[in-house]
Amino acid sequence: MENASTSRAQQGSLSRALEQEHREIDDVIKSCADGPSPGADEKAGLKRAVDELRRHIYAEEELLFPPLRKAGMVGPILVMLREHGDMWPLLDTLDHGLAEDAGDDVLRTTCRQLLILLQQHNPKEEQILYPEIDRVVGADPSPGVHEFLDAGQVPADWTCHFLRATDGRG
Repeated sequence: MENASTSRAQQGSLSRALEQEHREIDDVIKSCADGPSPGADEKAGLKRAVDELRRHIYAEEELLFPPLRKAGMVGPILVMLREHGDMWPLLDTLDHGLAEDAGDDVLRTTCRQLLILLQQHNPKEEQILYPEIDRVVGADPSPGVHEFLDAGQVPADWTCHFLRATDGRG
């Protein structure tokens, strides 16, 4: 799975690029949740989707949510941060399961759990936050946002804000 949304982020609205990224990630996770036993190619695709979802969450939390918070969207952002915190352990489970060649049942069950969370989470972002991202960040966000969406890497020790807040790393 390539990060196709990155080139779209520069050509169109940021919200459309982020929504497309949702679809691409969800499709891979759904395929693993509902499909036959994943082979090597499917497992590699799932690993890319997990990495992409972590990168997506990082971009939201570090680059996009701060200007939205300044614009007064504190409540919706707090909900999104909590939901990212609910997803993060499932991403860890998938990473470990893929690295340790866990059974198909572990991967499939974890993908199903993650998919349920994403199906509840993504519409809220897309309907509430993303239109505001276009308004607040603008149709032409800072080059830093575009650059990260094109090729940014999540720092190895980074974790979502909610888990940092709950484990005392604030």
